[in-house]
Amino acid sequence: MNVYDSARMTDVLAPLGYEPTEDQTQADMVVLNTCHIREKASEKVFSELGRLREQQEENREQGRDLIIAVAGCVAQAEGQVIMDRSPWVDIVLGPQTYHRLPEMVARAERAAAQDDRRYTTNERRLRGFGILDTEFPAEPKFDHLPMPTAQGPSAFLSVQEGCDKFCTFCVVPYTRGAEYSRPASDILAEARKLVSDGARELTLLGQNVNAYHGNAAQGTGTWGLGRLIRALADINGLDRIRYTTSHPRDLDDELITAHADIPQLMPFLHLPVQSGSDKILRAMNRGHTGAEYRAKVDRLRTAVPDLVLSSDFIVGFPHESDADFADTMALVRDVGFIQAYSFKYSPRPGTPASAMESQVPEPVKSERLAILQEELMRQQNAFNQSCIGKTMAVLLDRPGRQPGQLVGRSPFMQPVHVPAEAGTVGDIVHARITSCSATSMAAIPVGKTGHDPLTTDRTCPV
Repeated sequence: MNVYDSARMTDVLAPLGYEPTEDQTQADMVVLNTCHIREKASEKVFSELGRLREQQEENREQGRDLIIAVAGCVAQAEGQVIMDRSPWVDIVLGPQTYHRLPEMVARAERAAAQDDRRYTTNERRLRGFGILDTEFPAEPKFDHLPMPTAQGPSAFLSVQEGCDKFCTFCVVPYTRGAEYSRPASDILAEARKLVSDGARELTLLGQNVNAYHGNAAQGTGTWGLGRLIRALADINGLDRIRYTTSHPRDLDDELITAHADIPQLMPFLHLPVQSGSDKILRAMNRGHTGAEYRAKVDRLRTAVPDLVLSSDFIVGFPHESDADFADTMALVRDVGFIQAYSFKYSPRPGTPASAMESQVPEPVKSERLAILQEELMRQQNAFNQSCIGKTMAVLLDRPGRQPGQLVGRSPFMQPVHVPAEAGTVGDIVHARITSCSATSMAAIPVGKTGHDPLTTDRTCPV
């Protein structure tokens, strides 16, 4: 979602004459697009703002200005704090207002033209310089954004935003707002545009993407995510469909059936569980049990036998005992994951969990995380090793780091390195896996296809 938002901010700034640069020292504006999920990310923002202040002063000495903006969820949650701690920041905007960024930039440029930089940071604050916009507008921001442009064979497409689940550890409902689903007709139009630009794979985005319930493309009523995916699969030239991030509570029969019926829907699903302990899941307000999670996984794998999973885990949540952690380890071993994101619990200000008693000591969190990550890495390695000798359809999406090499993604989201002569970026090649590491694989091409009918020997059981 943050990558998508950054691309859309680039789109809305283009009419003002701004274009991206890889050299920050040459920038006329720097936008920090931020995440508030973990504490360290928030502190990184203020560290980076200190460095940017120095660059801003250097630019001023050279007769140039530097507009500094902070966007995203840290901006939403701590906007006034940013303005108070770093009053040299020109713009602070939340994730629901970046469609208004051109107006904010125009105001900031006018302020710069008035030479407000001659004032000290305290004087700037007292004189009211600085723009803070962290409202939740009544109108959807998507109604005011230009059509995106695909920058390669794989593109993101936001279909849903916000969250109504209120997990006790999470800030997303407070920074992204209530769940909102875009109309299906708007999504289909954007998808056709991205495919016409050269995208062959679309990843549908949402904080709770499988809670999607947008207005139907024709007639009345609403579509769920499964129905939307069926319509997307009819777009000529769209060879691959993925979606993230899902909530187990919203995984319904229609979506499971779509996995079974639609070959373009990749056999890889990110399905966060967070814990295997029912006690901890209740404390997290997840709305499901470990058994219910296992049952949904079983239904998925009955529908699609070669489907694989990734997940999210939090260890050291308040009140987590050794027995609770053992339940998590049991779920990991029972289900099997080919990838996972795992973290120590990090209290986020304003969330219910941050005020809970029985916070787990840091050394205990660290020990449990090490044990969990060792098992997750063992499973990931085992899966990758099981793929050696298999033939997979690989969508080549970027040049490799080594000369004569291209990199793409397997149906299971693994990075696959193939010789460059196998094709060009945007091609789908059938490649036989020859070796692997913990995080990627190497392959040799055995054929190229214009479409992506997954090969019959794609199965790589954990």
